[in-house]
Amino acid sequence: MKLNHHYEALEESYLFSTIAKKVAEFQKRNPEASIIRLGIGDVTRPLCTSVDMALVEGAQEQGKAESFHGYGPEQGYTFLREKIAQYYQVQMQAKVTAEDVFVSDGAKSDLGNILDLFSADNTVLIPDPVYPVYRDTNVMDGRRIVYMQAAKENGFLPMPDAGQPADLIYLCSPNNPTGAVYNREQLTQWVAYAREQNAVILFDAAYEAFVQEGYPRSIFEIPGARDCAIEFCSLSKTAGFTGTRCGYTVIPQELTREGMRLHQMWLRRQTTKFNGVSYPVQRAAAQVFTESGMMGCKANLAIYQENARVMAETLDQMGIWYTGGVHSPYIWMECPQQMTSWEFFDDLLSKTGIVGTPGSGFGRNGEGFFRLTAFGSSKDTREAMRRLKSIYGEV
Repeated sequence: MKLNHHYEALEESYLFSTIAKKVAEFQKRNPEASIIRLGIGDVTRPLCTSVDMALVEGAQEQGKAESFHGYGPEQGYTFLREKIAQYYQVQMQAKVTAEDVFVSDGAKSDLGNILDLFSADNTVLIPDPVYPVYRDTNVMDGRRIVYMQAAKENGFLPMPDAGQPADLIYLCSPNNPTGAVYNREQLTQWVAYAREQNAVILFDAAYEAFVQEGYPRSIFEIPGARDCAIEFCSLSKTAGFTGTRCGYTVIPQELTREGMRLHQMWLRRQTTKFNGVSYPVQRAAAQVFTESGMMGCKANLAIYQENARVMAETLDQMGIWYTGGVHSPYIWMECPQQMTSWEFFDDLLSKTGIVGTPGSGFGRNGEGFFRLTAFGSSKDTREAMRRLKSIYGEV
């Protein structure tokens, strides 16, 4: 028996455990301090009423013999897949069919599991700073990783290098952690590069609901993407499903490599290793895509978007450089006074009680930057910005 020793190459993830420890120690020393948490990327608004009712109704159906559902289709119920496809067609004018859609328990799972389709010999392009799932799942398989350099100079939006070979390409737009969003011309260049390389783009669209008019929300809005891309999306941020767990992956049926259809490969993988998302959750997810469901979800999103606007406005007034805030729930700010990411974390916590996330925790290029999220309450967000401005003022 031999173990997978690629796990030895994984870096220990100390980021959020270190944050929790530092906050607990600060709270112990300062029991009366008012702490405002703007670090975690989790939603705080509840499910909207019509979606919650659909979840309850779905659960109630499971308690009656005449409406009970046992094993469902591994790729998701048709009623949900059709609504997701319609969402793409109407909201994004993207050519996506119900057959292209696979329902899952979230984008994170599929982003890792999709690697079952690809050899460990492939070269992978991953941005730095990065959502750790992209990096760690490839390290676990022993793939060669080439980091795309995201930095202030390119707005944290790296572009393709014709001289760099690639087989798999991870793109996240709007980006976590930087909040930066690619425009249509930039994504068109990425699609052209992928086609030239015969590569596959793994496109994380988990934050697409935050994108404003004029910017693409799906890679499939770009001509030619159906030949070279797989898209992962989630209802976690769109509809508050972080604790409910439902997402979807779109694999076009015409996407082929080495004579094999990736759509068919993924179907085979899912029917072997996955038993599908629970019926009540899929009932609730389908309600998200109705008129009343979208209205309720957009009302919650509007609160987060206003929080992001307030945060961005404050940083503008202070003269601090940042990305995000407009098309994203994240603010990726440059640390004031040339502090390192952790220096600013400690300084910010001790002087204001605000908790954020050090950018260095997302990769080497995150050093000197800091992530704040707009998922707090309106009251807390405004108070946090007041404290931030009062301590650091204009830079």
